Amino acid sequence: MSNFATCDLCDAHKNDSDGAFRVLPPVFRDFGGRSRFSGPISTVQCFEDNSLVKAALDQPGQGRVLVVDGGASLRRALVGGNLGAAAARNGWAGVVVDGAVRDLAELSACEVGIRALALMPLPTEKRNQGQRDVPVMVQGVIVRPGEWLYADEDGVVVMAAPA
Repeated sequence: MSNFATCDLCDAHKNDSDGAFRVLPPVFRDFGGRSRFSGPISTVQCFEDNSLVKAALDQPGQGRVLVVDGGASLRRALVGGNLGAAAARNGWAGVVVDGAVRDLAELSACEVGIRALALMPLPTEKRNQGQRDVPVMVQGVIVRPGEWLYADEDGVVVMAAPA
């Protein structure tokens, strides 16, 4: 779905109090070739180790959005040009990283949405640690696999069901 606006979604859900609609804080920068993307959520929880991020993005994305809880670490990049290209090639709609990314020129050429906190040229260590498709906490907001994420120029929202 590309015919959406996060502002309109917020207007429609501004009085919701059941927690099914959440807005991520405005701390994410746009690094990918698409500024607008949406899809069902898959998650990875990791810290300074992108082994599970790579494993996820090497699989068919089927229009999903990978949400990576990197603990907001800015010390290591969890996604770079190679993983951005894999995400685009494998049909992921987007990647949202609560942490850092690298290879700005390569990421911006990838036909996929990529949001993260900052750039960091240092790669991760590979320890095969973390968890996949579990509820994660992103900037204080709970995000669950199977929920829907919508991102555009105005922000990022998470919903329990598609809009």
